[in-house]
Amino acid sequence: MLPPTIPIFPLPNVVLFPNVFLPLHIFEPRYRAMLADALAGDRIIGMTLLMPGYEANYEGRPAVYRVGCAGVITHSERLPDGRSNVVLRGIEKFRILEEDSSREYRLAHIDALPETPGDSEKTLLKQRRHRLEALLVAAIERGGQDPRFPSAIPDEDLVNALSQYLGLDPVERQALLERDGILARCDGLIELLEMKTYSPGGPKSVH
Repeated sequence: MLPPTIPIFPLPNVVLFPNVFLPLHIFEPRYRAMLADALAGDRIIGMTLLMPGYEANYEGRPAVYRVGCAGVITHSERLPDGRSNVVLRGIEKFRILEEDSSREYRLAHIDALPETPGDSEKTLLKQRRHRLEALLVAAIERGGQDPRFPSAIPDEDLVNALSQYLGLDPVERQALLERDGILARCDGLIELLEMKTYSPGGPKSVH
């Protein structure tokens, strides 16, 4: 269960998904302060994607997509110059209701958006996994690579990991995150892979 107010860390090309790990390098002073407060508290940081045009106001509070994913800090290494390397593990989606400007970094009041599939959804997801894996094999083979699947990874975690790590555009990842539930995300991922694999221009990178 997420707290009602969390720090948010907006980036232009990063989308976090539940139960997926994300390494980050923290160097800006405002986000060093955010990290220090998070480590002293519940260790939760919300990742959000910056909307196009953020460059004009990057030092301020440029617009972000309203749906993000919160992560918990599982590892933090402070470097001698004050920068830090951290690892987040995605825990839950959220929607930003409004922002709180009381800190130098960005805080948001949020609603949690839990994704808990029912039995029927899990059954359909298991069926979709075969199509997803076949498409991924085709895409990777066209790229001249040897596909390998961790067969023990749960269906939900596979969908979320592929959504985060495949060579998709950030806006495509954001659209997958915003899908209503893991089954819808899986269907969206299948649609993207079909388009990229079988389009005349061939697939984009999927490493």
